[in-house]
Amino acid sequence: MVFSDRAPPTNIPDNAIVKRPGATQLAPVVRPDEAASSGGAALPVAASSAAKSAGIDKELLEKKNKADAEVAAKLKAEEQRVMAAKAENCQRAKSSKAGLESGVRLSRVNAQGEREILDDAARAAELKRAQAVIDSDCK
Repeated sequence: MVFSDRAPPTNIPDNAIVKRPGATQLAPVVRPDEAASSGGAALPVAASSAAKSAGIDKELLEKKNKADAEVAAKLKAEEQRVMAAKAENCQRAKSSKAGLESGVRLSRVNAQGEREILDDAARAAELKRAQAVIDSDCK
């Protein structure tokens, strides 16, 4: 018997190969002419192996479907979270724009913690930023 991680030469018949490298163990293939010569004893084994593999495939399919459903649910939840964040950003941008357009004197706190009044240039920049958020999130 020879053990190797390489495929056997092409002159070796398939029935002499116990397991191919890198492949999972499959049930032996029983040909009708071989089954008749061996007395038919191999057919029930092959049938039970086929039933087991069909059961495994069914379980695998159920697990795959369940995993796909979970992934789809996560994607939908993430999409809903993003849509809610966009709606909130849209509302904030609209109220900010309304406040900036009202003409009321506005102030903000700078990096040093000091209060500064918005001049016309700063007000225009803030209006432009608010409008950009409205354009991107309010669809």
